[in-house]
Amino acid sequence: MTRHIEIVEVGPRDGLQSEPGVFPTVAKIELINRLIAAGVRRLEVTSFVNPKRVPQMADAEEVLAALERRPDVQYVGLVLNRRGFDRAAAAGCTEIGMAVVASDTFNRRNQGVSTDESVGAWLDIAAAAHAAGIRPQVTLSAAFGCPFEGEVPAERVVELARRVAEARPIEIALADTVGVGVPTQVTELIGRVREAVPGMPLRCHFHNTRNTGLANAYAAIAAGVATLDASVGGIGGCPFAPAATGNIPSEDLIYMLERAGFDTGISLDAMIETGKWLERQLGRPVPGMLVKAGGFPRPAAAAA
Repeated sequence: MTRHIEIVEVGPRDGLQSEPGVFPTVAKIELINRLIAAGVRRLEVTSFVNPKRVPQMADAEEVLAALERRPDVQYVGLVLNRRGFDRAAAAGCTEIGMAVVASDTFNRRNQGVSTDESVGAWLDIAAAAHAAGIRPQVTLSAAFGCPFEGEVPAERVVELARRVAEARPIEIALADTVGVGVPTQVTELIGRVREAVPGMPLRCHFHNTRNTGLANAYAAIAAGVATLDASVGGIGGCPFAPAATGNIPSEDLIYMLERAGFDTGISLDAMIETGKWLERQLGRPVPGMLVKAGGFPRPAAAAA
């Protein structure tokens, strides 16, 4: 297991997209700047999707225009089709992420097309991203289960991984979009995907819908994954999946990793304060536990 774990902060996009109201643009920008100040270096800042379907992301270009360009920070934009990619490229995203849902029913509900059509769109988008000098990565959503079709066979995920890998992404993410996975499933699926696409960096994205998110994150690390998604305060979910509650909380994940001897390069105290700030902006408590309980002194050996 690598001792450094990269955390991709998805709160500004995946976290806010399911909020019942529209989070003010100025507050989004402050949230992103607070996360960068805490040490986050890779952030999913917005999505370039139809604003009628996801009104919380209607200000994508405005958000990007207000962010400081830094060589050490990657601003990730989610895209689902070529039009979205063209917008993301024009707005100045340094990295784009595309989602391909392992379940055809869910893909049609989420993106309005079949999974095969999304794979085709990804191949085109990735080629355009490479040509433009933009980092392309792809997520296999609902890889651990679908709210409409139920169990998703591992063979289906492995097949999709092989197909999307043809476009040379910087990494492939396996996402438990509705939070149904368990650690043994995580271990098995990572192993099978790694065999299918050897040498391809893998990332994992877990939701805590059934309280298994952090356990799944540790199982992914034990299986050799060095990059995990998380959302400040544990906010988020998918507006097109029933009961898809929040992501694993960034600060809870950082606490677990630091106490276990891993390094993230992110200040736990600053993330907790950002979670508290976010609670005030939302006007309600966030799901994360560290915002409520606070941290704890590191073991003496680590503190020395």
